[in-house]
Amino acid sequence: MILVFLGPPGAGKGTQCKALVDRYHWCHLSSGDILRRERKEGTELGRQAQSYMDSGKLVPDDLIVSMMMKELTKAADKGFILDGFPRTQGQAEELDKALRKQNKGINIVLNLEVDDTRLEQRVTGRRTCPGCGTAYHIIFNPPRQDNVCDKDGQPLVQRPDDTAEVVRNRIQAYHQQTAPLISYYGKQNLVQNIDGNAAIDDVTESMFRILDGFTA
Repeated sequence: MILVFLGPPGAGKGTQCKALVDRYHWCHLSSGDILRRERKEGTELGRQAQSYMDSGKLVPDDLIVSMMMKELTKAADKGFILDGFPRTQGQAEELDKALRKQNKGINIVLNLEVDDTRLEQRVTGRRTCPGCGTAYHIIFNPPRQDNVCDKDGQPLVQRPDDTAEVVRNRIQAYHQQTAPLISYYGKQNLVQNIDGNAAIDDVTESMFRILDGFTA
């Protein structure tokens, strides 16, 4: 099973990926996490990626695909959730080529659909305790005392990239770069759209219904 997980920033992909891993025991492959690890370990792929980043250039699609394929071949008998990858149609096309060489392919694409206004509300309302790391939301999961952690009493902080301006830019970039993948995979009859505006548990149950039928 190879599952591609699409959804804009703030859609809740991280939370839902954890639910999928817990239920189906698939590997969660985040392109950002893998890139950071390759760089930290000083692998050849990591060094090549670092050279592009140091010069202010985007890491080429074929290099990102090589990193992800390396992970996919480590445990070929397991299922995989691809999170944050592919990010562009170019990456999707390169991934399809690499998978075909191994007689594999994408099995299903889950697309979390969330209104832009709700995305901004979700992201800009996030707060975190700098001490224990507990996460809050000023509307959906507020602390008992305004802006103070329930566990250790430290003032909560907002991540620099959770401001309204940054979030709008990230959402715009998603619509321009990644949203076209919905059409790309739709032409292959792989896409299952899920209402990400619903409550977290309802979104999870919607995914389970689709995937339980798919994997039965």
